[in-house]
Amino acid sequence: MKEVIIALLTGFIVGLVFAGFKLPIPAPPAFAGVAGIIGIYLGFKVMGWVGPMLPEIFK
Repeated sequence: MKEVIIALLTGFIVGLVFAGFKLPIPAPPAFAGVAGIIGIYLGFKVMGWVGPMLPEIFK
């Protein structure tokens, strides 16, 4: 949980800096982009769980 809080705080500070210098945000500007990142993470985790049950080609 500590890593999540540190990551959130770091992201918040970076967002403030980018907004202060009027730079484009260094992240997906829409919720769909954020949902895509979450999907990639979940797919990676699911493959870790089901990977041992799949044929050798997927390992």
